[in-house]
Amino acid sequence: MAEAEGAASNVAGSPAETPAPAARRPAARRGPFRLRAPLPPGWDAVVAVGASLAILAIWEIVARLGLTTPLFFPAPSTILSAMARMISDQNLLWHAWVSTLRVWGAFLLAALMAIPIGVAMSGYRAVGAALEPAVDFIRYLPVPALVPLAIIWFGVGEETKIFLLWLGTFFQLVLLVADDMRRVPNEYFEIAYTVGANERQALKDVAFRAMLPSLVDNLRISLGWCWTYLIIAEIVAADSGLGFVIWAARRYMKTPEVMAGVVLIGLIGLATDQLLRLLHRRAFRYLRGA
Repeated sequence: MAEAEGAASNVAGSPAETPAPAARRPAARRGPFRLRAPLPPGWDAVVAVGASLAILAIWEIVARLGLTTPLFFPAPSTILSAMARMISDQNLLWHAWVSTLRVWGAFLLAALMAIPIGVAMSGYRAVGAALEPAVDFIRYLPVPALVPLAIIWFGVGEETKIFLLWLGTFFQLVLLVADDMRRVPNEYFEIAYTVGANERQALKDVAFRAMLPSLVDNLRISLGWCWTYLIIAEIVAADSGLGFVIWAARRYMKTPEVMAGVVLIGLIGLATDQLLRLLHRRAFRYLRGA
């Protein structure tokens, strides 16, 4: 009996049975620089504007001190002055409007084609197997190399400009749409079929609604890509648009005017992107918790 009690006491007091101390966790960093820590309400805009003004101030100081050559890197104040002069004397805002119409026309055409094709590529493996190699091949082709072919096919009118903008957007967007469709869980389709939905209803009412938030975000990104091809599209026998203005100023080494056109493209893109972000947040408020 004594031996059994001793054995029991040894087992109870063995190191294997002694609870190990809890692992010491590193203290979480506090403040706005903690990983994924949200900023206080309204501070996003304050930080963004403050950082932008700081960059412009440093740029202005560097240019004013003569650390850069004005011909190659003018000060922000010089660029803004050139932009104001171009607005009053060279119809810069009209050129911006023409470029905006071209970009949106090509982008909407690409979106209307890419969304159904991308859904079909992901939803039906036969379609994906047939189209994906061609899409992958074409999306790696440099758009500037296709300018001569575009001129041969469409001439030097608006069709060529729209085609080049479409070409730089469609083949990237169609794969993003296919990926969005591919990420819809199969369980969604099974539940839809269980409650009596047919294939068309499962695509329209289940899959499309599930992929819509990510789809809208990818459309916003693709619109930015479309703007990046504007200069290429508007150097083809163009007499209007921001690309034409920038290219014409480049011939005479008018660097402030070149940078004014570039800055205006950036401002239009930034305003459009922020508007689409706002619409995304308003339309999909249920994603904030996620």
